[in-house]
Amino acid sequence: MGKRIFNFNPGPAALPLPVLEQVREEFLDYKGTGMSITEISHRSKQFEECLNQAVERTKRLLKIGDDFHVFFVQGGATLQFCMVPMNLAIQGKPVDYINTGTWSTNAIKEAKLLGKDVRVIASSEDKNFSYIPKGFQVDKDAAYLHFTSNNTIKGTQWAEFPKTGDVPLVGDMSSDFLSRPFEVKPFGLIYAGAQKNIGPSGSAMVIIRKDMLERGSPNLPTMLRYTTFTANNSLYNTPACFVIYVVSLVLKWLEETIGGLEKMERINKEKGKMLYDFMDRSNFYRGTAAKDSRSLMNLTFRLPSEELENKFVSEASKAGLGGLKGHRSVGGCRASLYNAVGIDAVKALVEFMADYQKRNG
Repeated sequence: MGKRIFNFNPGPAALPLPVLEQVREEFLDYKGTGMSITEISHRSKQFEECLNQAVERTKRLLKIGDDFHVFFVQGGATLQFCMVPMNLAIQGKPVDYINTGTWSTNAIKEAKLLGKDVRVIASSEDKNFSYIPKGFQVDKDAAYLHFTSNNTIKGTQWAEFPKTGDVPLVGDMSSDFLSRPFEVKPFGLIYAGAQKNIGPSGSAMVIIRKDMLERGSPNLPTMLRYTTFTANNSLYNTPACFVIYVVSLVLKWLEETIGGLEKMERINKEKGKMLYDFMDRSNFYRGTAAKDSRSLMNLTFRLPSEELENKFVSEASKAGLGGLKGHRSVGGCRASLYNAVGIDAVKALVEFMADYQKRNG
C-alpha cells in the first residue's frame, strides 16, 4: 500500500483512518453474509440495522428526540436547494434567505426558479462574502429562514446561528455538520451533503421536525417529497447503501472514539487556533475571512503572489500535504480541517508553511 498523505481536501474529504481500515476489513464479507455491503439487499436485516444505527447515533450525538426524523436522500445537498422550498414554502408567505456565498446563492436561485416569494434579508456580497452578516430582521411571517452554516469557498462560519423566534430555521450544514454541538430545537430542517464531514459523496442526511411534514403538497413528484423518505425509513427505493454504511461507521467513531460533539469541538478549536495563530504572526500568509467570521473547517489564505501560491501548493503536495489549492472561483489556498483531519496533520502543515516562508519570504 502506498503512503497515506495528510489530506486537506475540501470534499470529498478525509475520512477517519480506523473507519477506512474497518471498511477494508469488512469489504468482501459484511457481518458474515459472504457478500460485500455493496452487494447485499437494502431490504436485508443487516443493511437495515446499519441504517438504523446511523439514525440512532445522529439523534444521540445531537440530543434530539422523537419530534424529528433523520433520513438519507440521494443527490447531495444540491438537490435540497429545490426540495426545501418545494416542501416547506407556504402559499402567501415569503421565504427568507441569508446569502453568505456560492452555496447560499445557488439555494436562492433554485427557490426563485420555483416561483417562490424569495427575500434575501442579509448578504455579505458587498465585501466578497468575507464576513457573516449581523443585525438583520427576520419577517415574523416568513415560512422559514434558510442559511448556510459554514462557507467552504470563502472560509467563513456562523459562530452563533440566527435567532428567528417562531420562524423555523433551515440550515445547510454540509461542511460543518457534527463538528460541534448545537441546539436543534429552533430548526425546522437541517441538511448536509455527506462528503465533507461524515462520509463519501452521493447522499445528504436530512433532519426534519415532524410538524414541517404537514406543509408538503401531495402533488409533488414522489422522490421530491420528504414524506416519501420519512414514511419508508429512507428505503422507498434503493438508497446509497455504501455511503450510509460509511456514515454509520464515522458516527460510531465520533461517538465512541472521540467521545461526542463537545470533545470534537475542542479538538477542532485547537486545530483552527494553531493554524490561524501562525498566520496572524506571519507577514507572508494572509487569512481572507474577517476575524470574527473565521471558519474552523475551511481556512482560506493568500500568499504575496499567485506564483508563490502555485509553488506552495505544488511543493506541499510533494511533501505529503494534499488538497491545499483554493476553490477555482477565488484562487489562493485553503486548508480544510474537517473532523477526520488530526492535530498531527495541522502541525505538519504549520511546519511546512514556516519552512516555505523562510525559503521564499
